[in-house]
Amino acid sequence: MYTRSNLRPGLVWRMSRRSLIVFALYNTLICLLYGPLHVRALDIPWQPVALLGTAVAFYIGFKSNGSYDRFWEGRQLWGAIVNASRTWAVRVFDYVQPAPGEGPAPAETHEMHRRLLYRQVAWCNALRLHLRRQTAERWDADVAPFLLDPADSAARHAANPPTHLLRHQSAELLELTRDGRLTEFRHVALMETIQDLFNAQGGCERIKNTPFPRQYAYFSFVFVWIFAALLPLGLVEEFDRRQALGPYHVWLMVPFAVLVSWVFNVIELVGHASENPFDNQINDVPMTSLCRSIEIDLRELLGETALPPKLEPVDDVLY
Repeated sequence: MYTRSNLRPGLVWRMSRRSLIVFALYNTLICLLYGPLHVRALDIPWQPVALLGTAVAFYIGFKSNGSYDRFWEGRQLWGAIVNASRTWAVRVFDYVQPAPGEGPAPAETHEMHRRLLYRQVAWCNALRLHLRRQTAERWDADVAPFLLDPADSAARHAANPPTHLLRHQSAELLELTRDGRLTEFRHVALMETIQDLFNAQGGCERIKNTPFPRQYAYFSFVFVWIFAALLPLGLVEEFDRRQALGPYHVWLMVPFAVLVSWVFNVIELVGHASENPFDNQINDVPMTSLCRSIEIDLRELLGETALPPKLEPVDDVLY
């Protein structure tokens, strides 16, 4: 996620330089053919070009709105994951206690709390890697250190590792209930939190596994480039009519046509860059940072002091 209030010019240039160069060369060629070489057959009426531009503006606006909705829903889902993780921690502390008549066992109880909270941190990281398709390469570094139960390691080889980790959470809650460490009411309350986590995971997977409709994405790109191709043909005669600045006034068509084409193309590119908010790009949901925040919160609640630092933006981008 880009964190600066204004985009750096270098970033804007890298994002749109290819199309900008193509627009500049194409519009210069049209002006050269129409002006010095007197190929008058190139000019077309401006009205249909303007009508096409209006239609394209509505179309790419629809695509941009749809892409932003996908990003914002993804961010809301991860906000729900942050809140559910904190709720899970508080309920584990308050509900998972020694069985009646067993007497205080602070060390054992703390270890149970630690195992349940660490598995939650592992789940968050596993979900992040699952959405970014990085499970194989990042599991040992980002998930394995939080798996205190050796049985949890088998989740790595599952088709959906975060689902298996939540299943292990549920299985341990059932075991704690049978041992008398959880009442049925408290068991149900903790299972409701697991259900909330499953709902958030399902929402993220729905966005990830359902691409933005390709008919909208493809034709948005095509329409922008058709408009950019016709724009100088409609503008060149309009600029040629105005001779107040001399016979070379027609060359002003080039910067104006390039500017208009660039604006339309950037709107299309922004929509394209927001289609999948879980691809680890500069405009995506900062899942790594959110996972680190969850880790810090839960480990601090456990009383730990050797906490990792909060992630900071790298080149103005928070991942």
